[in-house]
Amino acid sequence: MLLSFTACLLLFFGVTFGLAWPLAARLALDPAEKLCASVLLSLLGVYLAAFAIYVFRLPLAAFGVLPLLAAAGLLARLRPLSAVLRDSDARGLLIGLLLVTGWCLSWLLLVVSYSGGGWAGDWFEHWERLRFFIERWPYQAKFLGFNALPARPPLANLVTGALLAVPGVSFAGYQLVTTLLNCLVVLPAGLLARRFLPRTGGGGAAIAVLTVLLMLNPSFVENATFAWTKLIAAFFILAGLYFFLRANDPGAPASAGPLCAAGLAAGLLAHYSAGPYVVLLAGAWLGLNHARWRDPAWWRQTGRLGLIGGLILATWFGWSLAVYGAHTTLFSNSTVAVPEARQGNQLLKIALNLRDTLVPHFLRTLDPALITQGSPWGYARDWFFQLYQVNLLFLFGSVAWLTLAVRLFRDGRAADARPRGFWLWFAGGAILLGIAVHGARDHWGLAHICLQAVLVLGLAYLAARWRVLGRGWQLAVAAGAAVDFCLGMALQFYAQSRTPDLAFILAGAPAGLPSRYNWSADMNLAGKLLHGLAFFGDVVAVPAWFVPVLLAGLLGLALRRLRALPE
Repeated sequence: MLLSFTACLLLFFGVTFGLAWPLAARLALDPAEKLCASVLLSLLGVYLAAFAIYVFRLPLAAFGVLPLLAAAGLLARLRPLSAVLRDSDARGLLIGLLLVTGWCLSWLLLVVSYSGGGWAGDWFEHWERLRFFIERWPYQAKFLGFNALPARPPLANLVTGALLAVPGVSFAGYQLVTTLLNCLVVLPAGLLARRFLPRTGGGGAAIAVLTVLLMLNPSFVENATFAWTKLIAAFFILAGLYFFLRANDPGAPASAGPLCAAGLAAGLLAHYSAGPYVVLLAGAWLGLNHARWRDPAWWRQTGRLGLIGGLILATWFGWSLAVYGAHTTLFSNSTVAVPEARQGNQLLKIALNLRDTLVPHFLRTLDPALITQGSPWGYARDWFFQLYQVNLLFLFGSVAWLTLAVRLFRDGRAADARPRGFWLWFAGGAILLGIAVHGARDHWGLAHICLQAVLVLGLAYLAARWRVLGRGWQLAVAAGAAVDFCLGMALQFYAQSRTPDLAFILAGAPAGLPSRYNWSADMNLAGKLLHGLAFFGDVVAVPAWFVPVLLAGLLGLALRRLRALPE
């Protein structure tokens, strides 16, 4: 199994960076941008190839062509690849990606059963969807027993299946590849952090700070290690955003617009939470370029970008419409399918969901049944989990949110009207629409549904402004990060490393024995045991001391790299 995981790692980095490298190397972009563009286009290429293999019922051996093409592409363009590795910002992005990836995989070693708040089932549904494409299940298959295939878009499932097809499909491998994909969001986040700098130069320092902020953020690490697709979608959203900004720069490279369109379309095919961002950037494209509305060349450019995005989306929606019909394709997603989404005053639900996402649960009165359990420390874990994962403020960290808010307020007052208006439209609109698209009422908060891209974007901005925060704010963020590490990460992963009492119930313990943990923890463990799944942490068994030492070493490297960078 370790040999299989090693093959997964080699295939992942080889294919995701190399498949589209011959194309990305020719683009008029700087080395760091080429790196991100290559990953974006490579993932899109893997998706298209995997979908074609499925639709045309080609043998699984056809997946073996992908690493061969990637290796050939890297070898064919070695000179521009060496130029990328010599560039300080591109090298900083790669180092940051490796540190964050190693950090998240280290935490994943501790997970023997998923738990936390009300998070249950999604990880298993995506595992079923991967197998649907690889094992060619019948079209009528239901996921988790009730969801049709069009309820969720397929890009991440197809990409994960394609990367596992050669070394062999296993649940532990699925966790590994999903975490690797989730960590790729470091690349566009680093580009945005560099762009947010108050002066030219210093991109390496901003990327280094961002690396540490991501490593110490409970929401990011939990989402990276929980086997679902929100951070994969955030990679495409933020890559699309970055190339959107580049496309609106004076003397913009010709490739920026197409890369933006491709990134946003791919994001929508990874998770439907990308929808609000697509709408907002489409509106911003029209608004920022209103002076060019009478220019036929601009409309031709806009049409080309729409065509690129439309063709990418058509690969999935066209096939789904032909196989499942319009109703199942368009109305099977839980956002519109659950009965709660069609009942009550929708505007009132949006307003209350917005309030409950912004106001932490300890400042409100609500039913604690979701986190009620026999274990006091398990209750504490879920109490903090419901802060760091679903509340918009604590999503950024216990102190980082306040620091970010103060910095945004000060910088916003000094900014020109045009960029200030864009960011109010984009970030504010993403928060409002990201909550509004959830049709049902949720009393705990909804930051985890659509706002992962907002989280990473905010941390990128904070990283870019780190040097101008002042010593007091820096120390406050560091102290808050230490608290977040203990209460939002160490406590969470300790809980996920323990087997809840349901194991004894399933093994024949006395009926009615109460579980020490909440219902979602029991449900997740039941899914693991009933389906005989071996987690990554089960397969890669390490001594108890190994993971803490590994985490300390990785964090030490990240901090040392930060201190070693010039002011």
